Amino acid sequence: MLEHGGNLQDAIARFERPRAQWLDLSTGINPQPYPVPPLAADVWHRLPEVSPELVVAACAYYAAPLILPIAGTQAAIQTLPRLRPPTRLVVAAPSYAEHAHRWSCAGHTVREVFYDALESAVEQCDVMIVCNPNNPTGETVPPDTLLGWAASLASRGGWLVVDEAFADVTPEQSIAARSDQPGVVVLRSVGKFFGLAGLRLGFVAAQASLLAQLADAIGPWSVGRPAQEIGVRALTDLAWQDVTRAELTSSGARLKTLLKASGIASSGTALFQWWPEQAPERFHRHMAEHGIWTRLFLGNARGIRLGLPGNEADWQRLEHALAGWQTERSTSHNAFVMDQPDQN
Repeated sequence: MLEHGGNLQDAIARFERPRAQWLDLSTGINPQPYPVPPLAADVWHRLPEVSPELVVAACAYYAAPLILPIAGTQAAIQTLPRLRPPTRLVVAAPSYAEHAHRWSCAGHTVREVFYDALESAVEQCDVMIVCNPNNPTGETVPPDTLLGWAASLASRGGWLVVDEAFADVTPEQSIAARSDQPGVVVLRSVGKFFGLAGLRLGFVAAQASLLAQLADAIGPWSVGRPAQEIGVRALTDLAWQDVTRAELTSSGARLKTLLKASGIASSGTALFQWWPEQAPERFHRHMAEHGIWTRLFLGNARGIRLGLPGNEADWQRLEHALAGWQTERSTSHNAFVMDQPDQN
């Protein structure tokens, strides 16, 4: 099992602090989720056939010609590798680790490539996976560039899989509208922008033949009726979406400014910030000792990711903990300098 953000149970056990005392900033999930409306009683009773209203709402929201509802994009991430024979795969790195992990487990040859080297890697693979915007760094690839890569891959029967989990605030970055182009596979989710990660609702936009294969591999009744009902309402609530985009954009800028004032140069999206950290374990522990759970990245993405606080008290709590980190880092640096031998 790979480690993910949101693993608050680990924090509770490790630091012996009850759940109610934690501020969980380890995910990029909107801390102000879509208000779930009351549901009719029969959504719990009948088998969950695919709702035509959900498909229509999702196609309109994502501007996708065709779309398949699934039980969260993780279902597609785990199923897509089974639809191809052993193949050469390139995954943009650092990235959401499940992509490389699931394709590797399915017997494919996986190579992780940094974003600035993806262009040259297109001709060296059959499938390429790109998170756009990237999780955790926030890096982006222009839509026209992605579509060019997709055309190149499709010319030899390949795919470009684009995970757009964090594209809702900047829909101009999406290529879902061109997902009927050969080789294009787009993954979308209501978990991040709508803050409904527990709903387990996602979508795949692609050509009809690929969606049919995917639907058959996943099987029937994969998305519960409560999720379908809530999904329709969230995807069609344009007023809530407009207000939320503006609020998240403002909050994302505030987080970046707060980190900068703490001496941290970060990158990211409206929903999170990430930065390479020389001592990520120390920072992670420092924040945990203040009851703030962060996402610790090791390996090729050695750093920290922070999500958004949900209210003013949480913002002040984060600011206080960051001020403490500045003091701790400064004290450690001064102690190191004083310990060095005199060179005169």
